Amino acid sequence: MATDRERDRGTAQAWEAIGGAPELVERVRYAGTGDLGEGPLPVAELARATVGVCGLAAGELAAVRAGGTAEDVSPFVVHEGAVATAFVSERHLRVSGRTPVTFAPLSGFWPTADGWVRTHANYPHHEAALVRALRLPAATPEAVRAAVAGRTAEEVQELVYARGGLAVAVARDHGLPQPLTEPVRVSGARGRELGRARAGLPATGVRVLDLTRVIAGPVATRTLGVLGADVLRIDPPGLPEADDAYADTGFGKRSALLDAGRSEDRAVLEGLLDGADVVVTGYRPGALERYGLGANRLLERRPGLVVAELCAWGWRPWGPWEGRRGFDSLVQAGYGIAARCADGAGVPGVLPAQALDHGTGYLLAAGVLRALAEGGGRGLRFSLAGTASWLLRDLGAAGAGAASGGRGAEYSAEPWLRETPSGYGVLRHAASPFGEWPSGPTRWGTSHPSWLPRG
Repeated sequence: MATDRERDRGTAQAWEAIGGAPELVERVRYAGTGDLGEGPLPVAELARATVGVCGLAAGELAAVRAGGTAEDVSPFVVHEGAVATAFVSERHLRVSGRTPVTFAPLSGFWPTADGWVRTHANYPHHEAALVRALRLPAATPEAVRAAVAGRTAEEVQELVYARGGLAVAVARDHGLPQPLTEPVRVSGARGRELGRARAGLPATGVRVLDLTRVIAGPVATRTLGVLGADVLRIDPPGLPEADDAYADTGFGKRSALLDAGRSEDRAVLEGLLDGADVVVTGYRPGALERYGLGANRLLERRPGLVVAELCAWGWRPWGPWEGRRGFDSLVQAGYGIAARCADGAGVPGVLPAQALDHGTGYLLAAGVLRALAEGGGRGLRFSLAGTASWLLRDLGAAGAGAASGGRGAEYSAEPWLRETPSGYGVLRHAASPFGEWPSGPTRWGTSHPSWLPRG
């Protein structure tokens, strides 16, 4: 179990990474108990620190919008139980009483001729690519196991990626160090004057264009939504989202479909960009630049914007990983975390939560809130690899005494679970650590692509 000093260290590191004033860290207090399971890495410290700095950034924005300064941030308490519950929100989700399937049969660790490889085939198009790449006679776990057994892990990795699938050789060592966050550009321009916010909702009236998918980016934007922002998620119509994934992360936002390559839809998207205060993107590096949606292009066009970019493998050149798709489970495999979590027989393991996704999501939301408090006009970059690097090299440096832990005999998730009607039926879901969403998510892609009136 971590000491108070170790908890404060993690919070201070994350707050410093997003440019916060060091003296404000003491305004955060942690209370209660949580349980993120046992493990060799300090996942509980990562969780409480990322949620803590998000709350601190929300307090800073509230103080500024009330006419004060960052020094006027009020002390606040982070409840460990709320953090632990929210960090595994996908596990607590029930859709009309049904337990969602979080990992498909072809997603997992597979022994190879020289080690292990991790595949990700939760989306139908990724499963189809894996089947094609390995020339599987059937889309079954047995077929995958047989197909990779005689190949090296790296051979499988490169073969599957070349065919549009997702597979990563399980690395024994840490990957290339990546920063927890990095600024892209500060334009020097100020964004729209936000005025005063409603009590408890520091992001009142802030318009967030959400171009993210899966978990990390949507966690960030659902957090901005619970803090009062008008969040509009836009997806391409040819790349559907899993209903269960959106049922978990679709709180606090609306969702519409636009094809940026189609002139009529592009005109609508341009109008949304003109009205946005924040743009959050979650595609691999270079994927959105062809549409003029990279941070530099957006800030040239709208210097007062806040643009937060998210990717899996980081923004610094890193051999074959630069520009590749990735997910939390794959970064854990490629960054040495899966090997660190291996069992006594050497079978790779996983963190007790998808902590890279959730932690990066809260950090991104914190970065956006701080940027708004400072007037806007800047781009920020976050990555799952950056969070993995922090977990391994900084938080993990405390040793076994700060391992995952977070376990308390008094912890129960029940106080932090809610039941809410939604477009998918009644959802049992984790509450946000920052308050209550006024309603459940509508069905993915069914909202009108327009902003709500400000207010």
